[in-house]
Amino acid sequence: MEIRMTQNFKILLPAGAAEIIRTLQKAGFEAYAVGGCVRDSLLGRQPDDWDITTSAKPEQVKALFARTADTGIQHGTVTVLINRTGYEVTTYRIDGKYEDGRHPKNVTFAGSLEEDLKRRDFTVNAMAYNDDEGLIDLFDGVGDMRRRMLRCVGNPGERFGEDALRMMRAVRFSAQLDYRMEEKTREAAHMLAKSLARISAERIAAELVKLLVSNHPERMRDCYEIGLTAVFFPEFDRMMETGQNNPHHLYSVGEHTIHAMEASKPDRVIRLSLLLHDAGKVLVKTRDGEGIDHFHGHAQKSAEIAKTVLRRLKFDNYTTDRVIRLVCAHDVWIAPDGKHMRRAMNRIGKDLFPDLFAVKEADIKAQSLYLRQEKEETLARLRQIYGQVERAGECVSLKELAVSGTDLIAAGIRPGKGMGQILQNLLEEVLEEPSRNEKSYLTQKAKELARAVGGNDFSNTL
Repeated sequence: MEIRMTQNFKILLPAGAAEIIRTLQKAGFEAYAVGGCVRDSLLGRQPDDWDITTSAKPEQVKALFARTADTGIQHGTVTVLINRTGYEVTTYRIDGKYEDGRHPKNVTFAGSLEEDLKRRDFTVNAMAYNDDEGLIDLFDGVGDMRRRMLRCVGNPGERFGEDALRMMRAVRFSAQLDYRMEEKTREAAHMLAKSLARISAERIAAELVKLLVSNHPERMRDCYEIGLTAVFFPEFDRMMETGQNNPHHLYSVGEHTIHAMEASKPDRVIRLSLLLHDAGKVLVKTRDGEGIDHFHGHAQKSAEIAKTVLRRLKFDNYTTDRVIRLVCAHDVWIAPDGKHMRRAMNRIGKDLFPDLFAVKEADIKAQSLYLRQEKEETLARLRQIYGQVERAGECVSLKELAVSGTDLIAAGIRPGKGMGQILQNLLEEVLEEPSRNEKSYLTQKAKELARAVGGNDFSNTL
């Protein structure tokens, strides 16, 4: 990626950030935009947010601006609100001893920008800028960007020892930026990988998702090689070590997983589903007399593992439920016709199908060429049939039936445990022939079913 800057590294600051920096400077303080916003600006990207570092103490910052919030004042951070946008303004600081592998026990306000930048994680994140002085790059972050390299500021062992999450961030940044990890940085991460266990599951999950939805989800391979997955996702290590001697495959389970993620769009749910879709193969692998590997029932086992992993990493209920459903359904065979599609939509849930097709497509692309054309043609046909069912508004669930339990009671059918079975029988008939989803027909059919099981007299209603 080219650094899209003029020779003097002029950065266009947003109006709010520029106003904060000017206000602090006029009051006699130093102030700079710092960190990821500077890096992204140099890359020609739009920063998600703008952080500012200053020599002013928090109380001095608060005195200069009308609207502020104490979002991290114990660490020297005040959020300044300008035109409804929040900017984090942090006093130069030196972090105290990291006793939990994540947070400093205390912070000391530093006397210089250099001291503040020295505590930061990677050289590409340790640059500062203001319009008066231009780019401040004390650790050759620009050079590392041109070399497409991710390197720790100073001693990588110290940086990772201070905050073990930085090892996950190193892999994540290398994936987002498509940078290689500098050798000493990588070696230090490998040496200290086990210390990642001190980091909360939520923070690891956040970094994992950012890695997965980047343009380079194959950097999961780095997490494995460095030893990070052994800490938070040991199931992946076993996937990487499980071969697939089968005509449909040419990679190990883990490598197939990586290639499938590469073949998919960068969507959180889809990539998590692909990450976990074959995890159960490790548990069900068998080999026949001809040396061919088989993985019968792997989808259900994979869904069970997905549930365990996602709960371990404290994912939200929506993501967990959707990923488990996709993993469980990814290998389901659906005959390419309307009847079987409607039944599959009823069983799996029609809301899942767009993502399910995406998972199936990526899964096929990560397999061998054996029968690939036939698989892709079948998938294309299933997508076509699904679209036809959706456009026609065909009934695929009880809530879409033209009659409800209330309607049947109004027609004279007494409520009871048999009511649910009658409705299910009506749904089965409509799944078979969608044109029968008509109120008068279904009401009459329900009465016939009620008579067949006995206990209902419709002489007064017929």
